[in-house]
Amino acid sequence: MQAFLKGPSSISTKPPPTKERGTAATAGSSGEGKRVRPVPWVEKYRPKCVDEVAFQEEVVAVLKKSLEGADLPNLLFYGPPGTGKTSTILAAARELFGPELFRQRVLELNASDERGIQVVREKVKTFAQLTVSGSRSDGKPCPPFKIIILDEADSMTSAAQAALRRTMERESKTTRFCLICNYISRIIEPITSRCSKFRFKPLSDKTQQQRLLDIAEKENVTVSSEAISCLVHVSEGDLRKAITLLQSATRLTGRKEVTEKIVMEIAGVVPKEILDELLAACQSGSFEKLEVVTKNLINEGYAATQLINQLHDIFVEKEEFSDKQKSAIAEKLAEADKCLADGSDEFLQLISLCAVVMQQLTQNS
Repeated sequence: MQAFLKGPSSISTKPPPTKERGTAATAGSSGEGKRVRPVPWVEKYRPKCVDEVAFQEEVVAVLKKSLEGADLPNLLFYGPPGTGKTSTILAAARELFGPELFRQRVLELNASDERGIQVVREKVKTFAQLTVSGSRSDGKPCPPFKIIILDEADSMTSAAQAALRRTMERESKTTRFCLICNYISRIIEPITSRCSKFRFKPLSDKTQQQRLLDIAEKENVTVSSEAISCLVHVSEGDLRKAITLLQSATRLTGRKEVTEKIVMEIAGVVPKEILDELLAACQSGSFEKLEVVTKNLINEGYAATQLINQLHDIFVEKEEFSDKQKSAIAEKLAEADKCLADGSDEFLQLISLCAVVMQQLTQNS
């Protein structure tokens, strides 16, 4: 019994010496250090300086003049998503302050942060009142102010915006504000009058194609020209969406060639054959047939909002429909889109929309 109990004690259960453990840990950590962390391509290829911002010549020209004098007014950037608003101000701030002072001098608040009136009174006001100090290590002139970036400012409450205007005036010596939004109409007038406004245009097809081809070349990804055209068409001027779709398609194919079919699948685009089948069901005048096709559409998992956008393009472009038919269908499309945004049932909205389309197409035949 004693021998049995002593048996395991003869096996060394002590941890290895400190030196060996240190060596092993170092080897493991160095191996992990060599591993490249996967980064979303949107962040990886975000413009690092103002010159890299694509297709926004007027904004870039004004910002470059401001950067030369190391001064900046309060800014208001507005325009569609994915056109470079956030990237532009972040690149400008990096050029102004350099990598060392960037974290100290820039406060960025997004819509995901709590940004009610309390945050404006506390966090924003406290940061705005801090005195600036420090100089750049490279010897370039450093402006005597901080920058507060309020991204998606159109989602701020009116009370929070009203509380912000006094802070903008009072701290003008030490702080510059940059508000970023999609809809300028949702920003109160006293705020817009205190800022220099810049409209960001949707990116042109040529600019998007060039940027996507550059990224594909750097990532060693083969993309067909049809796939690039499809990415540009689906993203509708939103470069961020196009880059994200390209990365998703690359992951799906395992770095093989990205084709138009794969892009359409990832983007959730309803295929032309299904749309033709839906229109044929509408023209047949049979409600039972229409109901079956609509149910199949929902069961296949296609988004109703995507279908409404594609149907809108079809009806606007088709010449065989009269203006009266187009106006009635367009009105119903707008109504269905609003109801879906409010959380209505997709099947009911689609069947209601298709019933109106069927009524318009069959009443004259």
